[in-house]
Amino acid sequence: MVWFVSASERRRDQLKEFLRAKREALAPADVGMPAAGRRRTPGLRREEVAVLAGVGVSWYTWLEQGRDIKVSDAVLDAVARALRLDEAERTHLYVLAGLNPPDPAGQPGAPVNDQLRSVLEAWMPNPAHVLDRHYDLVAMNDASRWVFGYDDDVRNCMVAFFTHPIYRGRFTAWHEFAPDMVADFRAGAARYPDDPVFGEIAAELRAVSPEFAELWARPEVRSRSQGVKAITHPEVGELVFEYSLFRLPDRADLNVVLHTPDPDTDTKEKVESLVAVHPG
Repeated sequence: MVWFVSASERRRDQLKEFLRAKREALAPADVGMPAAGRRRTPGLRREEVAVLAGVGVSWYTWLEQGRDIKVSDAVLDAVARALRLDEAERTHLYVLAGLNPPDPAGQPGAPVNDQLRSVLEAWMPNPAHVLDRHYDLVAMNDASRWVFGYDDDVRNCMVAFFTHPIYRGRFTAWHEFAPDMVADFRAGAARYPDDPVFGEIAAELRAVSPEFAELWARPEVRSRSQGVKAITHPEVGELVFEYSLFRLPDRADLNVVLHTPDPDTDTKEKVESLVAVHPG
C-alpha cells in the first residue's frame, strides 16, 4: 500500500524541524535569560520560548510538534521575535504555518541605502526613481528629475499628479493614466489597512481635485507593475518610455521604477541630449 502525505502534513513536518532548529540555536544568554540548571539538549527549552513569546507552554509545544492548531498573525509574530527570526525566516514561518506571509517590516521614511542609490545612478541616462507605498518620492537619478520635472515642491507623486502644474502637464495621456494611478493607490490602502497616511492623502486630494474625488469613489483596484508612459517635455518634445515597477523583497514599502526608451521612437536620442545639456 502506498501512503500519500498531504501538502499540509508536509508543511507541519517542516514546521517542527524549523522551530526546533531555531530554538536549539539560541542560548539563554542570547535572549537575556539565566541558564538555570543543567541542560541535556542545546538551546532554549520550549517553556522558555513560550515565556518569551507570551503564549502558553502547551500551545507552543503543540505548535512545535506540528499539530493542526489555529494560529494568528499576532501570535506567530510573537514567536518570531522570541526566536530572533530575520525577515526571510519570519516569512518562512508564516508559510509553514499556512498563513499568508506579511510584508517585510520596512517603514516609510526609512533611508534608502547606498546600494540602491547606485542602482539608480547606473540606470542613467534613463530615468529611475524610488517611491514608497504612499507615492512619496524618496530617491531619484538626475534623468528622472529632468524628464518628469521634479522639483523641491514635488514630495508626493500622487499629490503632484493631480495638483502640480508642471508635473501634471508632462503626462501626454494624463486622463488615461489617472485611473490606473488611483486604483493602484487604493490597492495599497487595502494592503495596509492600519496605515492612516493613505486616508490623509486621499482626503487632501478629494478636497482640491474633483478628478481625484471622482476616481476615488470608484471601487477599482489595480496593480501597476509595468506599462507605457508618454511625456511631453518642453525642451525635446514627446518622450515614450516603457516602465517596470519592482517591489523590494526586503523593503516592501519601497518600489523601484525603471524607465526604458521605447525602441520604436527617438526617445533614446532625446534623453541623451537632455543628459548632455544637464550634466548633473
